[in-house]
Amino acid sequence: MSTVALTGTGTLTRLALRRDRLMIPLWALCTGGMVASGAGSLAGLYGTAAERAEVAASMTANSSMRALYGPVFDDSVGGLVAWRFTTFAAVLAAVASLIVVVRHTREEEETGRQEMLSAGAVGRRAPLTAALLAALLLNTAVALVITAGLAGQGTAGALALGLAVGGTGMLFATTAALAAQLTESARLAKGLTAAVLGLAFVLRAAGDAGTADGGSPLTWLSPIGWAEHVRAFAGERWTVLLLIAAAVLVQTAAAYALTGRRDVGASFLATRPGPAEGRLGTAGALARRLQRGTLLGWSVGFLLAGLVFGGMVEGAADLVGDNEQAREIFERMGGQSALTDAFLATMVSLFGLIAALFAVGSVLRAHGEETSGRAEPLLANALGRLRWAAGHLLIAFGGPVLILALGALGLALSYGRDLGPILGAALIQLPAVWTLAGLAVLLWGAFPKAATAAWGVAGLCLALGWIGPALGLPQTVLDLSPFAHLPKLPGQEMTWPPVLLLTAVTAVLVGTGLTGLRRRDLLT
Repeated sequence: MSTVALTGTGTLTRLALRRDRLMIPLWALCTGGMVASGAGSLAGLYGTAAERAEVAASMTANSSMRALYGPVFDDSVGGLVAWRFTTFAAVLAAVASLIVVVRHTREEEETGRQEMLSAGAVGRRAPLTAALLAALLLNTAVALVITAGLAGQGTAGALALGLAVGGTGMLFATTAALAAQLTESARLAKGLTAAVLGLAFVLRAAGDAGTADGGSPLTWLSPIGWAEHVRAFAGERWTVLLLIAAAVLVQTAAAYALTGRRDVGASFLATRPGPAEGRLGTAGALARRLQRGTLLGWSVGFLLAGLVFGGMVEGAADLVGDNEQAREIFERMGGQSALTDAFLATMVSLFGLIAALFAVGSVLRAHGEETSGRAEPLLANALGRLRWAAGHLLIAFGGPVLILALGALGLALSYGRDLGPILGAALIQLPAVWTLAGLAVLLWGAFPKAATAAWGVAGLCLALGWIGPALGLPQTVLDLSPFAHLPKLPGQEMTWPPVLLLTAVTAVLVGTGLTGLRRRDLLT
């Protein structure tokens, strides 16, 4: 590859880092900090070697827990941290990496900015190189935070865990780079990479559920399983990192080869053209067509997650045992009720937190249609802004009803409990989900340049609900999330005032946002 093809890489890298100057450090600190803080939390929960050995044996014997977290390879504090956080930290690093790479490759081409930049002294492979360098910086930062945070548990184990998580993130960065060459839209590139990530998680979960030692061939077929097999704090297997590095190099070479064989804006998997006729003749139908693939993917994911978590309910008692601190964490997340009900309440609360990400993304899809210029031709005809927005908002507010119901169905089927109480517990999450969606509508309509900040708010609520109780955060901090004000069902009594208040807040946010949308100019 000639150096001419890389001309302008430094400038584009600085531009990418400037655009991601908040996302990269925040994501690195949150992901790495989550893992590093786990040492203190787990040491507090299981303070003696006997308690750690007991929970390690219990988790390794429980196939549902192995499917979620993997087997426990060592009962030290560092070993429990690696067991608890490797999979999820690797997934978070992968998600951040695919967002960064697609944003600075296919998304730039889709919006036309890359064509304008390419008119200057910019080599053919410079944009891809800049995107990968930005992803490399992100994953390096994640690895450093993890290594520094866990160094007290053992330098070798901390370094191994940091490299495993960062390496997995970089592997999926190159997967995204490859998908960006194959597809014609940023949305499809993200979806394809996310599908590969989901498949990797399922393969690892299926393999670990079947064997207690992590030696299943299915686990070895998954890049997430490779991170697990590094075995941080449990006799580190450094050679597994070479497997991750080899996959990164192969995918990078393939992406570079493909980017040199196509024009800017072109792809190897062309989108099928077609006029908006028949069922696509209305704005609402078009919005449903644009978002149906995303809704289908989320629906299937929630159903499968419900089936997996439902099988873990009976193992909740094994996870907690006689440990009062662990019981308190579950109760803070799921309510002051019987442990089984608290565990179910915790699961449906997590479903609600994750469903909020779908709702926010669905609202911001309309924002993307506006900034890409595709909304302007529609609105130039006899189509009002509110009617156009209503099609997307119907998916944003109605989609969570479907995916939460399917998650509850999966829980009920797998656990063998009546659907009614679990369905009610899942649907009671909707007011909080809608509140975050309403905030996204407000930002999009009234403050469009800050619309993407809705992701930050949703991510903060996810962090507060997911790891806030385990970190022992004060209740006043946890109350910043709308989910903290909902009744913890099943197990608690139903309380309507917070539900009605959140619904009213949502109505005000949506009304204000739509008013702003009507009065402002379109973004292009």
